[in-house]
Amino acid sequence: MTKTILITGSTDGIGKLAALKLAEAGHQVYVHGRNADKLTSVIAEVKAVATGAAVDNIGGFVADFSDLNAVRKMAAEVNEKLPKLDVLINNAGINTTASVMTKDGLDVRFVVNYLAPRELTNALLPLLKKSSEARIVNLSSAAQDPISYKAFVGQERLDDKDAYAQSKLALTMWSMDLADTVAADDINVIAVNPGSLLNTKMVDEAYGEYWASADKGANILTELAISDEFANDSGKYFDNDIKDGAHGDARGEFGQPHADALDKEAITELERQTQTVLQSLSA
Repeated sequence: MTKTILITGSTDGIGKLAALKLAEAGHQVYVHGRNADKLTSVIAEVKAVATGAAVDNIGGFVADFSDLNAVRKMAAEVNEKLPKLDVLINNAGINTTASVMTKDGLDVRFVVNYLAPRELTNALLPLLKKSSEARIVNLSSAAQDPISYKAFVGQERLDDKDAYAQSKLALTMWSMDLADTVAADDINVIAVNPGSLLNTKMVDEAYGEYWASADKGANILTELAISDEFANDSGKYFDNDIKDGAHGDARGEFGQPHADALDKEAITELERQTQTVLQSLSA
């Protein structure tokens, strides 16, 4: 069955590869990027490989995920353009950057890697509820560290590694909670570490080396998005490193995220801190 799929951060890396694979399989794919020219180019590439009815249903949306107002504007555009959404892949992410703080004084990793997908997903839940078997795939990481809430609210600076790992734990904690929240709506939520040190631009900029192909990550995103194998796995964490210790292209399996992702008190505190930040931004 043809699905309507939105992939954030899909003008490069595993997001783009997944978009190409899903369009080639006949699905209606919508990509996202922050650069309009690059987005237009990628849409053309995806259209070129699309099959079936998907050829006429390939598009995209522009938004800078470091700006939550831009994220909300994009969500409104998606809600206006699409009659329903079957799969949302929250793939957009950032690790190293020259501009660490946003215009609102927050670490850009917490904004792009956690707050932006959270805001986008919540705004798109009405569209997802129109699908008979909706899925949300959230891009976590093997790097997950306990959150410093001083850093989260912009009162403390972190190095790139710590900011990235903490933001990815925040995303994973929210994913586990979201799965419970939308269970009654038959929406499947899975967090995934797509594989450590994949051959992508982000990894090259952060580490200068890679352990496995970008296809490894794109393949698991594609499977989590559409395969019947994962139809009943909501609230789980897929670790694509497990079977081969991150080296090589073998697929992983479900595993355990950081303990805080399964800790109700820790999740409650994250939600409290998140609401405080969001309220400060809207003040």
